[in-house]
Amino acid sequence: MGIVVGIDIGGSTTKIIGVRDGEIITPLMVRANDPIASLFGAFGKFIDINCLTIDNVERVAITGVGSSGVTRPIYGIPTVRVEEFLANGFGGLYLSKLDDALIVSMGTGTAFVIADRTGSTKHIGGTGMGGGALLGLSSLLLNIRNIDVLIDLASTGNLGNIDLTVGDISKGEISTLKPYTTAANFGKISDVAEKSDIALAIFNLVFQTIGIMAVFAARGLGRDEAVLIGNLTTIPYCRTILAGLYELHGFRFIIPEHAEYGTALGAALATKRPEQPFVVI
Repeated sequence: MGIVVGIDIGGSTTKIIGVRDGEIITPLMVRANDPIASLFGAFGKFIDINCLTIDNVERVAITGVGSSGVTRPIYGIPTVRVEEFLANGFGGLYLSKLDDALIVSMGTGTAFVIADRTGSTKHIGGTGMGGGALLGLSSLLLNIRNIDVLIDLASTGNLGNIDLTVGDISKGEISTLKPYTTAANFGKISDVAEKSDIALAIFNLVFQTIGIMAVFAARGLGRDEAVLIGNLTTIPYCRTILAGLYELHGFRFIIPEHAEYGTALGAALATKRPEQPFVVI
């Protein structure tokens, strides 16, 4: 049986992954300002790295905001366009090995999708908080738009110079809140704050906001866990900041292997289910 290639075409990155007989084939990511250029760059690199030919590919499934610009089959291979929320659901379930879950797709913005093994997928909402806000605030406050530079800078940051905590405003216990619980992001900016403190505070703001929204969304559905996929899962502060929310709320955040390729993978998997809607290009 041939390979089904799933491609998630974003605004700045394109993720590509292959599936053959239920097994994942070498995922990879390409960055480019032009979505179509990154699509063909990613596809060519995928073929080369895996020593494949065009004939080895049975089908290409594309998704993501950049997929609307694709108007003809990729290199003559049967090509379909899969709705992004559907791809989020299929990819998140496959990677987490769960039968049903709340999937939190963290990209430029963040989407919340509930999905189950029957193929049922429902988008229940989202937030504009995500990678776009992360880099936008970094550019505005620090004049930095390179995520790797921002990650490195934040490694020596001190949130105590930026964020107001429960311990700052109360000497005693407040219900179930710990003294280190954030009371107000950027609520205690100090004159001695360094760029590294601001960098860390930006990560804290973004991941705490996404995390607490996931908690509220899941609890409203009677759940106590969520599966995270998308580019932001690769940032080390994602796990450490969300670990704090686990301690506070007892909520489980699942970040499976290959989480950043979840949507691309889901696009490929959705085409294996003939009852699922997709557009033939």
